[in-house]
Amino acid sequence: MKRVKKPVFFVVAGLIIAFAVFASLGIHTYYGDITTTWIRGLTDIRWGIDIRGGVDVTFAPPEGTDASNEDMDAARSIIETRMLNNNITDYDIYVDYNAHQIIVRFPWQSEDSDFDPEAAVKELGETAMLSFREGRRSDIEDGKTYEDLPLVLNGKDVKNATAQYNTQDKQYEVALELEESGVEAFSNATKKLAGKGYISIWMDDNFITEPKVNVQIANGSATISGSYTAETAKALADKINGGALPFKLETSNFSTISPTLGEGARDAMALAGLIGFAFIVIFMIAKYRLPGFIASVALLGQAAGTFAAITGFFSFNESFTLTIPGIAGIILALGMGVDANVITAERVKEEISAGKSVNGAIRTGYKRAFAAIFDGNITMIIIAMILMGAFGTSDSFCGILFSPIFTWFGASTEGTIYSFGYTLAVGVILNFLFGILLSRLMTMSLSEFKAFRKPALYGGVNNEK
Repeated sequence: MKRVKKPVFFVVAGLIIAFAVFASLGIHTYYGDITTTWIRGLTDIRWGIDIRGGVDVTFAPPEGTDASNEDMDAARSIIETRMLNNNITDYDIYVDYNAHQIIVRFPWQSEDSDFDPEAAVKELGETAMLSFREGRRSDIEDGKTYEDLPLVLNGKDVKNATAQYNTQDKQYEVALELEESGVEAFSNATKKLAGKGYISIWMDDNFITEPKVNVQIANGSATISGSYTAETAKALADKINGGALPFKLETSNFSTISPTLGEGARDAMALAGLIGFAFIVIFMIAKYRLPGFIASVALLGQAAGTFAAITGFFSFNESFTLTIPGIAGIILALGMGVDANVITAERVKEEISAGKSVNGAIRTGYKRAFAAIFDGNITMIIIAMILMGAFGTSDSFCGILFSPIFTWFGASTEGTIYSFGYTLAVGVILNFLFGILLSRLMTMSLSEFKAFRKPALYGGVNNEK
């Protein structure tokens, strides 16, 4: 193994500390009453129902609708998909087949002042029927509706919708990938209208946009452009991906839910966590000295990375609902991180006591420890993925991965357990990065300094003459 240069420790440790600061505090700018969030911090966490409270709503088909059990299951599945599209994982959905009702409970958003629960409920229950039609909105004659325009495509012909930024036109748009069922029809329509006509796009009876058709589009890809922001483009893509309900859902009951834990208990729990982390740092340094100090820096990075994956710190990752079981997942993953560093420090200590040099003991110690750490961590990741597959929606990554197994057991969506699996998986994966890779780099870097080559700093017996 190549020697690690001396500055590596300071670079890695500095980046971890800076990352922890930004992940904790975030970056916000204020202009009057307007707050702009550039980087999300701990204050932007979306807390679950058990901590913050939320909404309890009962949906039902319109009066006179003959909804079968299959229709009710389809409606439930689509509501679940819309929840996950908004990264709301702490939710409960129950179907009463006899009364033809769907009971949904979900938490407040983190920004209570901006969160409109009635609008959120309306979005969950709307049919969101997407349609592409020949002609413009202005072509609709008096006494007629958008449905009088010739239909080109509908929602089932769209395979996937993705919000993206068009660097050439400098605007946000929604890219569509069509199903095979819609490719030919769209190709024929664009061929007919190329250079002279328009295709208007509608969500139910709401007009979206009416792009001019310049050329025939035969590859099954299209874009919806307009005056979109990043948020509105994503919202439109989510509606399209959410699919169409088999019937419009009406709200028969709406109320708010009080938290079972409360924010006061949450803050007390956070303080207890900080005190516990401080005791771990003190113990690790007292017991393992220099490796204990490095382990503490690595644990700080692991904790910051886990919270960053929850808050939506990274631009490619939206915020995630944090529940009490989710907090338990964080604690368990940090425990795995402590365990990994303890195993490594013990192996290094044994090698030094056996007479090896500090550099040789570090290399051999990390090599011996890796197998045990890898086995324990990979087992936890598999368990977390199974939990996410078993208690998430069937079209999630883990749900699809384990579908051959879970098909035999039926749906069992439970958002709080999904949250536990998510935080556990993220924490353990980060343990590989911080607890194994980066801690080894920092340890080997410090061992290049003469002052840090003393075996006693690694808990071993000083064998130097």
